Amino acid sequence: MIEFRAPGAGLARLPEDLADHPELRLVDVAWNDLTELPSSIGKLAALEELRLDGNRFVTLPAEVGDLTALRALHADGNELSGVPYCPPRLEVLFLYGNAISTVPARLGALERLRHLSLGGNRLAAVPDALWRMTSLESLNLAQNQLADLPPAIEGLRSLRMLDVAHNVLACLPEELGRLGLTDYLYVGDNRLTELPASLGGLDRLAYLNVSDNRLTALPATIGGMTALRELRADGNRLTSLPPSLGGLRRLVELHVRGNRLTSLPAELAGLGALRELNLRDNLLAELPGWVSELRRLRHLDLRNNRLRALPESLAELPGLERLDLRWNKLDDRRALVAALRARGVVVLD
Repeated sequence: MIEFRAPGAGLARLPEDLADHPELRLVDVAWNDLTELPSSIGKLAALEELRLDGNRFVTLPAEVGDLTALRALHADGNELSGVPYCPPRLEVLFLYGNAISTVPARLGALERLRHLSLGGNRLAAVPDALWRMTSLESLNLAQNQLADLPPAIEGLRSLRMLDVAHNVLACLPEELGRLGLTDYLYVGDNRLTELPASLGGLDRLAYLNVSDNRLTALPATIGGMTALRELRADGNRLTSLPPSLGGLRRLVELHVRGNRLTSLPAELAGLGALRELNLRDNLLAELPGWVSELRRLRHLDLRNNRLRALPESLAELPGLERLDLRWNKLDDRRALVAALRARGVVVLD
């Protein structure tokens, strides 16, 4: 036997003979009712992956650190009060949704760690050693109580994915823009009033979420994020958008719902790849005619603005599938709506 799989099996404890199988490479006992992991787990010399998610562990035995072959430890959704001892060759450590309030400096000794999740805990700070973990590719610190990120974050030179959403961050360091992020950057639901200009240097980043902060503007340098495919800036205090946004030729989705926008820069006509544009809950009094140049646009949400009229060119959008006009005070839009519906466009008015 090289695998023991019993996820969601109603286990209250592990089989007593589990340690008699030193050839085991995988143990998956996620989503059970386990409260204790026996110290004999340390005898599984060949174990490469241990899945303990969704149980009721408060602590894990120090013998987990003796599992020299272990590459991945999954313990999301337990009641752990501390970071367990981990073997030096560990590559994946997931501890999301526990009760961890401090992270020991020894975590920095895991030189091969590539993926680390400490989100959904009780962290107000992390040790300096974490920012020196040069092998990290993804880091999740969301849903904690972090008040700042240090300039030392620049040390995470292999990082591709960073999630620090749902904290109490008031600012971001300029050094953030010097990372090699490619997949995503989540900084939503914090207390940010501005973004560092250096973010424009993230020219390989595909997804940026800065929603639910206190931003009054996006940096003009955002046009440098040329690989960006999705930008979410909902729930801020934006009164305008920077013209440089029009240079994001790969942008597929733009979400700026719940801001204070009164107009849109003409440069946005350059967003040739855009498929979804969410402008709901703003202060727009008119929709510019250049919208017809967004030839790939499929979904346009204009709910709850101050629109009184719509440009006739809106009917020229060849890819439009859904148009939401509700909660505006439009005058006569019957002809336009009829023309769109005749093409099969779903129009909500």
